[in-house]
Amino acid sequence: MSAASPFTHKTVLLDESVDAVLTRPDGIYVDGTYGRGGHSRLLLSKLGPGGRLVAIDRDPEAIAAATSGDTRVTDPRFCIRHAGFAEMQEQIAALGIAQVDGVLLDIGVSSPQIDDPARGFSFRFDGPLDMRMDTTRGESAADFLNRADERQIAEVIRDYGEERFAAQIAKALVARREGGQPVRSTAELAEVVARSVKTREPGQDPATRTFQALRIHVNGELTQLEQGLNAALALLAPGGRLAVISFHSLEDRIVKTFIARHAKDEVDRRAPFAPPKPCALRALARIKPSEAEVTANPRSRSAVLRVAERTEAPLPPVHEKRRGAK
Repeated sequence: MSAASPFTHKTVLLDESVDAVLTRPDGIYVDGTYGRGGHSRLLLSKLGPGGRLVAIDRDPEAIAAATSGDTRVTDPRFCIRHAGFAEMQEQIAALGIAQVDGVLLDIGVSSPQIDDPARGFSFRFDGPLDMRMDTTRGESAADFLNRADERQIAEVIRDYGEERFAAQIAKALVARREGGQPVRSTAELAEVVARSVKTREPGQDPATRTFQALRIHVNGELTQLEQGLNAALALLAPGGRLAVISFHSLEDRIVKTFIARHAKDEVDRRAPFAPPKPCALRALARIKPSEAEVTANPRSRSAVLRVAERTEAPLPPVHEKRRGAK
């Protein structure tokens, strides 16, 4: 798909997220998930002449959309880097920037990725079972399913899709593979899942949770998110804002926990009488789409925007254990 793509994308919580993150018109901002540029374009329209915006995306098609064709961004205050937002700190440092005034992350998969059958993200279209956000590297969903053992497949589907029939789905996928018919397309995967899932919530396709789980695993999305949040916090100047839009409970739980953890004064248990280290973040808002937005764009229904502000306090040491992709 070229930069002149027929697939469109409605940016979720556009005004709310840009207004939340923009504190200084002549500041430096990071759009860590460029997509098709909805947030970036609105941010640029509100920046002053001294402002600067660095966009990041790991999807080559997003990079093409920003740098070529009719969708090219020609504003001299803008640049884009081909990377995951977990690499944000290194990417920003390479530009000679030490601190930024705001970081905006719109987590998850974009409409052009979902609606393009060649990307393999959706069970609504038959296409190759790929699911990689960065098609230049890594293992596709089909490759994972055709090398992993039954236990590994079940763990991914259960942990990342919260699918109660994960064991049955994994067993069916391995049986098909051992029978000489490995799953290679989205339609084949959806068919196997439909036969394995006995009941499902009204209105939800049986394959929904399995497709979500494989996408999260293939792209290491939860690890990316945890690392990206740490990178954003390290980059933010005092008073800078972090705005994160998530679309399912696994993502939102990570964002909520991260903000809450860094919004508390930290007590050193080894020195209980020492003054606590002051918090590094202050939680500001939790915002859901309006009824009007959900009506106009049903994909926004599950979105949650969380906003926090960097305090003057020095960063506490990182003690948390990072989640590893299974």
